[in-house]
Amino acid sequence: MHPAILVLLQVLVVIGLSRLMGLVCRQIKQPLVIGEIIAGIMLGPSLLGLIAPDIMTALFPAETLSYLNVLSEIGLIFFMFLIGLELNPKYLSGQLETAILISHVSIIVPLSLGMISALYFYPIVSNDSVSFTAFSLFLGSALSITAFPVLARIITENNLQGTRLGTLALTCAAVDDVTAWCLLALAIAVTRTNSISGAFPTIIASLFYIILMVTAGRWILQKLAIHYQRRGRLTQWVLAWIYMGVVASALITELIGIHLIFGAFLVGAVLPKEPGLVRELAEKTEDFVLIFLLPIFFAYSGLRTQIGLLNRPELWLLCGLVIAVAIIGKYVGTYVAARVSGIEKREASALGWLMNTRGLTELIVLNIGLSFGVISPLLFTMLVIMALVTTFMTSPLLEKTYPKELIKLDVVQPEPEAISPQPVTPSYRVLVPVANPNTHKELLNLALAIAGKPPAVVHPLSLIELEEDYLFQSTPDEANYLMKQQQQRLEELIQSLEPPEVRKGVHPIIRIAYDVAKETGEIALADQANLILVGWHRPAFSDNRLGGRVGQILNTSPTDVAVFVSKEQHQIQSLLVAYASNIHDDLGLTLALRMLFNDPNRQLKILVTLQEPDEEFSYELRNVIDALPPPIQARVQLIRVEDTDPIQAVIEASTTVDLTIAGTSRTWGIERQTLGRYTDQLAQDCHSSLLITRSYSQVASHIASLLQQPINQ
Repeated sequence: MHPAILVLLQVLVVIGLSRLMGLVCRQIKQPLVIGEIIAGIMLGPSLLGLIAPDIMTALFPAETLSYLNVLSEIGLIFFMFLIGLELNPKYLSGQLETAILISHVSIIVPLSLGMISALYFYPIVSNDSVSFTAFSLFLGSALSITAFPVLARIITENNLQGTRLGTLALTCAAVDDVTAWCLLALAIAVTRTNSISGAFPTIIASLFYIILMVTAGRWILQKLAIHYQRRGRLTQWVLAWIYMGVVASALITELIGIHLIFGAFLVGAVLPKEPGLVRELAEKTEDFVLIFLLPIFFAYSGLRTQIGLLNRPELWLLCGLVIAVAIIGKYVGTYVAARVSGIEKREASALGWLMNTRGLTELIVLNIGLSFGVISPLLFTMLVIMALVTTFMTSPLLEKTYPKELIKLDVVQPEPEAISPQPVTPSYRVLVPVANPNTHKELLNLALAIAGKPPAVVHPLSLIELEEDYLFQSTPDEANYLMKQQQQRLEELIQSLEPPEVRKGVHPIIRIAYDVAKETGEIALADQANLILVGWHRPAFSDNRLGGRVGQILNTSPTDVAVFVSKEQHQIQSLLVAYASNIHDDLGLTLALRMLFNDPNRQLKILVTLQEPDEEFSYELRNVIDALPPPIQARVQLIRVEDTDPIQAVIEASTTVDLTIAGTSRTWGIERQTLGRYTDQLAQDCHSSLLITRSYSQVASHIASLLQQPINQ
């Protein structure tokens, strides 16, 4: 097979498996990079070579590995440029003295432990062809790395940006990043010359080039930024010059004697951080680099990872020792320095786990070490396992140490205080997930109709779910930018609501979310919401109207839920409740009664299914109706249905009303099936808008407090 065709086939397999494993890892709340590293290992001798060696040899013959190496090197160059690009000086503006102390201690401790443990590891996993100085420097550097991109992503997804912990962790990681790359450059220089004294010319040349880039290089890039501001967009001409600068800088650092990646990183780091330019440049660069080139790097790394080399118990113990030294050095160093700086125990511990994450940055260092021959394939495999373990453990340990209930980042405006000590109506909360503010005005109006006037509260909830393969969007600054944009759109929606007085009770909540359905339920609990009101949408790959995210919220939320299927009625004055004496229909009835209490012009029909002609209405229904004030009772009409097809009776009755309300039950053709699916005949055929209700608690009451207030009809 022609090498080009074979390489394209390899790329096809690599990207497909990387996406698949990344999706699996996202489902268990792990960074995408974990899945991509695992995918690379699976394609190498550790799995594919073990179970199907002939297939691995045919798919990845030795003569094509050089092509993969070239593609992975190009991917690394532009990935390092992106890392430098997102290294915003803003991160160095807060708590800098504390961050410098913590980050340097968090490097010095694992570096020292690594160099000390090198005395033990060197005779076992290395040989005389590698100088001990180079070996110990590389091992210490590998153990002291913190992955800034992965850490930034974890901070954003946990809504820690803006908190003391998140700000400090970002500053520490930024300082750590710069220091660690300098340390790695030193290790490479020593490796290439086999002595520290021999590395002096390389170190001096590197310092000179860094100064040149910070001064003259930044001045040139500033001119490109000015050109961008004048044009208002990133032209191909400017992009071409920036990419040429990245490649040229990478070549210069390679000639100096360190590595290609440092030159690319420098260009990204010194580029003026004009928000529009950085955003557009990242968007144009990231997709191809992260989707196409980086998985090739992971596959190439996986082909060099041989877990089979750990073929004796003592080698696995040695691997465990490597992991233990890495975790203890990073966590203890960070924790002690943080406590000395006056940070309380919980935050210091959380910071230690955050700084312990390594991810892709570690893999870059290891591949450089393996390429130079300073670390053996055996040690390379151990350190890859260490990178996986330390990255995998970060999120769960952070959640345990610093749980979400301690993160006070609900962007909720202060609610108005009641004018009198004893308010006319009690507080009632409706949480309304809003995906697109431009299309949710009708849903918000329904929420207000159910909640009533202030001090009842409606919370439009906007959860921004970050794309799993998007690097720049994951940075806290960019996440805050997205949240501000969404805040503005929600404010415009709120200002369009009529009459103006209802706007006082509408307070948006905006967050970054990892799992929208799960996060919605957690916010409903924390906010003590009485009801989640969600708009219907049809999933892209299904006909099930109550599937997808709506179905997840309906199935899993620990509070009452209602799903609104709009038929674009412009008013909600006539209501129909399909009632079959179950808790879901009870919820629908109480929501309808709330709407009656909140508007003296609304009318309600209750369609009750009865089996026999002389059968009486249920005791529970009679109790509810009898408890209503006479002015409310006057606007309620009970309708008996003895039809053998109650669904059809509801569909026919829906022609004369604005809103039909039905519970999730077999009676109304809204029944939960296997795998969380619902039948939805009524949703398809109903003539009016439809509200589907699912009760979570049998004891929750939505009208008990309304019955105690005076009715002015």
